[in-house]
Amino acid sequence: MKYNIIEEKDKIILKNMKDFEPKSIFECGQAFRWKVEDDGSYTTVAYNRFLNVKKENEDIILYPTNMDDFNNIWYNYFDLDTNYTEIKEELSKDEILKMATEYGSGIRILNQEPFETIISFIISANNQIPRIKKSVEALAKNYGEYLGELNGEKYYGFPTPDVLAKVSVEEIREIARVGFRDKRIIDSANMILNNEVDIKSVFDLPKDEGKVELQKLAGVGPKVADCVLLFAFKKGDAFPVDTWVKRVMEYFYLKEETSLGKIGKKGDELFGNLAGYAQQYLFYYAREEAIGK
Repeated sequence: MKYNIIEEKDKIILKNMKDFEPKSIFECGQAFRWKVEDDGSYTTVAYNRFLNVKKENEDIILYPTNMDDFNNIWYNYFDLDTNYTEIKEELSKDEILKMATEYGSGIRILNQEPFETIISFIISANNQIPRIKKSVEALAKNYGEYLGELNGEKYYGFPTPDVLAKVSVEEIREIARVGFRDKRIIDSANMILNNEVDIKSVFDLPKDEGKVELQKLAGVGPKVADCVLLFAFKKGDAFPVDTWVKRVMEYFYLKEETSLGKIGKKGDELFGNLAGYAQQYLFYYAREEAIGK
């Protein structure tokens, strides 16, 4: 993967950048701190920074930022050391995934901050993306650090475990509108703060062991754990199974209604160490095209 990096005032431009489509990246269900601007660009918040991401022809423009933040934050966040052309070529040996990778050819897996990802996906359980985004944003605005303003909009970082651990269940339910997930959020923040669950260790654990560790947290079941493994801990072999992945797997591969656990095992069997990438292409393809609905 070849591209040139140009630094201008408050901007980084990735010239001739392949395999990078902001819409596909931000709208494929992996992250919740983004919004679409009037010009079609996306503004996101990650690692206590806000960033506007715009595609012009084959160039990606990141603003406001600088080379230090690009090297220390955005290079890893956008998974720029991974060759998605090679991944798609390998996955395209499967005829279904050939269609899915062509459809979502600009998807990249974001490497997100672990605590924020855990809380966000606890909120995601039995929930819809617009509501998840509102709840996550409410947590940031009420408990996160003020980061600054861009185009008249104020931005806030995601709260840390020590901050959320001090919030009452009743308050978080009222402010973030998270319903039954309120206690799970507070309990998980406390468990992480008190080192009852060592989330940093998950980076060095194999996927299955990391999944066991994450499921010690309140509100983290198999699907949420797989999402967190894939989107925060670089476990590219994790295969989260939600409603859309269930539908597309049953429709194309299994030809019958099947349990979530069996679908996860089938994903592992079919896609191996690229299962997480396959999941993202299949999820986006199935949801956008309403496959199996």
